[in-house]
Amino acid sequence: MIANDAYHRSEVVVPEFCNLLRRPGPLASSIRVQEQLMMDYGKDSLQLTLNLIPAHVWYADASGALTFVNERCADYLGLASDDPLRFGAESHMAWDSHVTLLHPDDHEETRRIWAECIKSRSAGDVAFRVRNAEGGYRWFLSRAEPRWTSDGELQGWIGINLDIDEQRQSEFYLQEGQRLMKAGSWVFSGEEFEYWSPSMFHLYGIDPSGRAPTLSECLGFLHPDDRVSMNSLIRRIVDERRGFDFTKRIARRDGSVRLIRWVGTPTADGGPEPRFIGICLDVTEHEQLAADLRNRESEYRQIVDLVPQPAALVGADGQRFYANRSALDYLGISFEEWLIEPLGNSIHGDDKARFLAFQKRLSTPQVHDIELRLLKKNGDSRWFLCRYNPLSDEAGQLARWYITCTDIEDQKRLEERLRRENIALREEIDQTSMFEEIVGTSAALKEVLSRVTKVAATDATVLVMGETGTGKELIARAIHRRSRRACGAFVAVNCAAIPKELIASELFGHEKGGFTGATQRRTGRFEIAEGGTIFLDEIGELSLDTQIALLRVLQEREFERVGGRTTIQANVRVIAATNRDLNQAIAAGTFREDLFYRLHVFPLDLPPLRERREDIPLLVEYFINRLARNEGKKFKSINRNTLNYLESYRWPGNVRELQNVIERSVIVCDSEDFSIDKSWLAGAPSAGDAHVLSNALLAHEKTIIEDALRICNGRVYGPFGAAARLGLPRSTLESKIRALKIDKRRFRQKPPGDSG
Repeated sequence: MIANDAYHRSEVVVPEFCNLLRRPGPLASSIRVQEQLMMDYGKDSLQLTLNLIPAHVWYADASGALTFVNERCADYLGLASDDPLRFGAESHMAWDSHVTLLHPDDHEETRRIWAECIKSRSAGDVAFRVRNAEGGYRWFLSRAEPRWTSDGELQGWIGINLDIDEQRQSEFYLQEGQRLMKAGSWVFSGEEFEYWSPSMFHLYGIDPSGRAPTLSECLGFLHPDDRVSMNSLIRRIVDERRGFDFTKRIARRDGSVRLIRWVGTPTADGGPEPRFIGICLDVTEHEQLAADLRNRESEYRQIVDLVPQPAALVGADGQRFYANRSALDYLGISFEEWLIEPLGNSIHGDDKARFLAFQKRLSTPQVHDIELRLLKKNGDSRWFLCRYNPLSDEAGQLARWYITCTDIEDQKRLEERLRRENIALREEIDQTSMFEEIVGTSAALKEVLSRVTKVAATDATVLVMGETGTGKELIARAIHRRSRRACGAFVAVNCAAIPKELIASELFGHEKGGFTGATQRRTGRFEIAEGGTIFLDEIGELSLDTQIALLRVLQEREFERVGGRTTIQANVRVIAATNRDLNQAIAAGTFREDLFYRLHVFPLDLPPLRERREDIPLLVEYFINRLARNEGKKFKSINRNTLNYLESYRWPGNVRELQNVIERSVIVCDSEDFSIDKSWLAGAPSAGDAHVLSNALLAHEKTIIEDALRICNGRVYGPFGAAARLGLPRSTLESKIRALKIDKRRFRQKPPGDSG
């Protein structure tokens, strides 16, 4: 008889794939048991016994018409309780009648096999679906064997139907799943494939109605470039009985090329021939997609590598996956070095503690920012804004961090500069100058301001000389405000007020550990003044070591912090001031001559207040108005005697002393007529002879100047002028000549022969 080949193949293979199908019991022995029971117990006892069998048992006559079904089968078919088939009556169900109980798709195959069984009078089996009482169908494997009389005549047929619905469903799901997955299964031993699933025919483009290929024929489908190597590999795998997993191209008969993955393992049946079971997967589209993804990833990496920002991809647990070219170039390391570099190696030491605290925030999948300094391989560092962008998986769980680092070094420098300027401004406010603007109209003052206007437009170094209290810092500020550095910082340093052992650190800063007690880096005044002006008051008080460092700044425009090795460029204008005679200091060896000439590029001599007495009334009025407003007072007039006292006093403390006297008087004066206590003026003349003394001094001063003009033939300036003879600045002498109403022309000698 013809058996169902597909079922028998699944009967052999499927249990080894999924343990879903079970082998049916030996049908022939079951039928022989039934016949023996009939002989031993008779018809009634046999039917009772058959009703207890957990399968569908039936009898048919020689033509194939049913004559008996057991109760299990009758109940399944929905036969009436008195139906003759339940009792083996003489009535029967003809073949054409009971075939209608089968699924329409199974009629033709069942008729063919049953017809051959009747014709050949031999046993056979067939799988079909049978309709139940509710109209549903289940799969059964039906086995029929002929019954013979003692003289060899065909008496009828005895059969048994086994329920294989679950096995057939499992087989269907398996084959359908393989089809959808573009997968197939197989078993081979030696050169033959014992099993070759239907989907394997499709994978290899073979006609499914034909036979499965042999192992050699299967290898013949390999791409020509792979045949020799794969044939050798397969033979070695078979000999060694080991598992395998490889992917190779096959050339199908329709000309298409597919990429097939073979996965197999040897079975443990211990037979003489090695037996392998496995699957094949068509991974052509998958590999193409993977190749496309790899190409896209490569393109994306090239794009990210072109981004000027350092960028990296790390896992949720900190595992490193990728760093772009900008990041690697900045750090000065290779990608392999970056993968194994300890966390924190590239972070500035002063920022590590803050970064460790920041990492605790990375447990939440949201954008996080941190500003820190990243180190280069040479130890240099720059400020970066590092942004952590979370990447989540399909379940919404944090999978990766995409990190971008934006260089904010310039921004940080600007912030630092603003911070320094703010510090400088606060210091300036705390140490406010003794006056807010220059007040006066004297010729001596106008001469100084004229020179200030000229030098302000340049970057020339200025040396301001004058007595204490003459307003040297005020002149320095005026130069700064009128220069192109006006938007930069103005940093004032009183060199005499800072201990000599700390002045270098104050001016140039120091590194952490640069000296005992230097617990952190300090920014010096030259760095704070970057782009602006630094005013070094009392320059003559600097030590010789500091003078050398200052000379380097003036010559090379660079310096180093105390304890540091990094050279810092200095874009700073220097204005120095002193009330000392630097020439005498040079002679005494306390001031360097080369530094003096570097500072003495543009000297400014400030006249003392006693040489610009005509400015005293303006200064008095200015100070009274400003200070009285602060005290909430108002004065309508200035006592005339008070003004005489102020004009006749020599003011050894200059404008600063004048301001102090006015401020003290504003506080204690209770009337609307402003006056001062003359005892506050050190060495002031008494009220009775103040005016006489003032006139006597002026007359004496006028005589001295006229004598000098007479000797110098009326010449004021130059090496042979009156100013040089009297040791006075030209501007000061010119101011005194105008104040004393001296006609310098009358001292000029007339040329010989001139009668005029």
